[in-house]
Amino acid sequence: MEIWDLYDKNRNYLGKSKKRGDKFEKDDYHIVVHVCIFNSSNEMLIQQRQTYKKGWSGLWDVTVGGSALHNEDSQTCAQREVYEEIGLKLDLDDQRPFLTVHFPYGFDDYYIIEKDLDVNTLKLQEEEVAAVRWADKNTITSLIDNDQFVPYHKSLIELLYDLRKKRGAHYK
Repeated sequence: MEIWDLYDKNRNYLGKSKKRGDKFEKDDYHIVVHVCIFNSSNEMLIQQRQTYKKGWSGLWDVTVGGSALHNEDSQTCAQREVYEEIGLKLDLDDQRPFLTVHFPYGFDDYYIIEKDLDVNTLKLQEEEVAAVRWADKNTITSLIDNDQFVPYHKSLIELLYDLRKKRGAHYK
């Protein structure tokens, strides 16, 4: 059973938690992380969700994602999720999200990592991940168009590709 800490709209810890699946109260928010690993060929590592996994079953997704557990900060959650889902140890202690997207009940923190990996060496979490592969931006947006990818805004995927080399809203 997952326990999530709750925050106010300004991301201040409220001193309370909830069980995954319990209803959110008004003005309660939680932290979700997404880690996007890119290689030197301008491809993102994507994962296919298991067909029996609740929520977007069988669809392709960004490298890794998940909710922060009780007493976890965003970085710790991101490190744990990467290790659990694809068996890769990352040190993100000096990292902060490249961007945060607010959604009705929380904060989606997006980490962007540059790392060349051999997908055959990754240990996939069988309960959640069916497969992984490298994909360029056009492949991902095509998968979105064909309802084979989690339905992110295509502009978000493009932004992740744009931000991978330089943090911030300016390109120069």
